[in-house]
Amino acid sequence: MLIDIRDLYKIYNEGKESEVRALDGVTLQIDKGEFVAIVGQSGSGKSTLMNVLGCLDIPTYGEYYLDGTDVTSLSDRQLARIRNREIGFIFQGYNLIQELDALENVTLPLIYQGVSVFDREEIAMNALARVSMEDRAHHRPAEMSGGQQQRVAIARAIATHPPIIMADEPTGALDSRTGRHVLEILRQLYREGTTVLLITHDDGIAATARRVVRLSDGKVISDHPQEVDWE
Repeated sequence: MLIDIRDLYKIYNEGKESEVRALDGVTLQIDKGEFVAIVGQSGSGKSTLMNVLGCLDIPTYGEYYLDGTDVTSLSDRQLARIRNREIGFIFQGYNLIQELDALENVTLPLIYQGVSVFDREEIAMNALARVSMEDRAHHRPAEMSGGQQQRVAIARAIATHPPIIMADEPTGALDSRTGRHVLEILRQLYREGTTVLLITHDDGIAATARRVVRLSDGKVISDHPQEVDWE
């Protein structure tokens, strides 16, 4: 079991009139190599769940085991190490550093991992080539389209070969054609054995995944496998 969360709560302003239960007793298990869409409307708790699963935030109550490790007991430094080594993040807003070119953006997680300066550029260029962006290696984000920036963000996420990819509305700012290309990259990663978690409000995007977990008001209201026709 790769991800195992049990009776998980994330509560803001607990005990006050303004209390919000962003996660309200979520239990969920995900095996290695799954492609799971976590679906819900705005305010359903799906992004909060991704932040907790991605070790970007900690739950108020409940258990979270990542590949057997009790995440809730870890220090900030240990959580940062897990984020860097185990998880690649793809965000709707790309989150690229504007002052750096594409190659430098993709190199960043390799620096944090301690990869030697002699190997970083080759690894980063290989990641850019996987998303057909090697010819834009020395362009800054402002010189690229939204789709190109998202592909650079994917290259950054996969450069360290993390076992888990978490994609939060990765096609939300893209046109439909570019969005399909991004989803195809995620499908290919899944075929290669990567665990892919796709966060979306769009049922059409969720149809890409092999399993759909639906959230509403911080609770899991359905969880089922689905047939896909792209394999």
